[in-house]
Amino acid sequence: MDVLQATWLGSVDYAAAWSWQRELYLSRLEAECADTLMLLEHPHTYTLGRRALAEDLVYGEAERAARGISLYEVDRGGRATYHGPGQLVGYPILQLGERYDVITYLRKLEEVVIRTAADLGVEARRDPDHTGVWVGSDKLGAIGVKITRGITMHGFAINVTTDLSMFSGIIPCGIQDRWVTSIEAKTGVRHSVKAVAASAANHLADAFDLPLTWVHPSSLRGPSAETDLERDSTKTSGEALKGR
Repeated sequence: MDVLQATWLGSVDYAAAWSWQRELYLSRLEAECADTLMLLEHPHTYTLGRRALAEDLVYGEAERAARGISLYEVDRGGRATYHGPGQLVGYPILQLGERYDVITYLRKLEEVVIRTAADLGVEARRDPDHTGVWVGSDKLGAIGVKITRGITMHGFAINVTTDLSMFSGIIPCGIQDRWVTSIEAKTGVRHSVKAVAASAANHLADAFDLPLTWVHPSSLRGPSAETDLERDSTKTSGEALKGR
């Protein structure tokens, strides 16, 4: 199945998208589906990667609840990040096999974000000391992945028209002396996230030398029941991080 199937999902709750990723991972593992790129937005959400520390959370549980921000501990690499409206999130479910190691894969995702930003008039770059994509000293795109048995999960996020004040509730990626930016902040132009998703899909297909095809979300298996989401997701109050 040497093709990349991309789908635009709109706004999806984090738990639902995470469950959907895992279903696609299992399908890809059994060669039941092609490489897939999920493109979407999330409601206000903080996620904590495997290296997250208690001090990465600035807002306590009451403050997060007042602002309508969900919190999840997840199995990607990295520390704390924010997802929300106006941010493009891409979850590639790709069978890398032995073609790429994790570092090469991360660099390819960074290149996808850099080229997508260039399409929108923003000159972005890598930072030799930090994973992700930067404009000056400000982070435009975050990357955090998991690779199991040669198949990828999680992925990248690009701030398009994101409310950057929402990052104040965390220390983004555990980096205290840097801040974040967005396409809108750098250009003054409000692009639709869906349009940016199309650009990112094209660049990801090019990066992995795969023909791109767009599919309707209904053609992909998704979460089947609320009980599945409750079982599979790891929503947390932040208490579990104490003492790390």
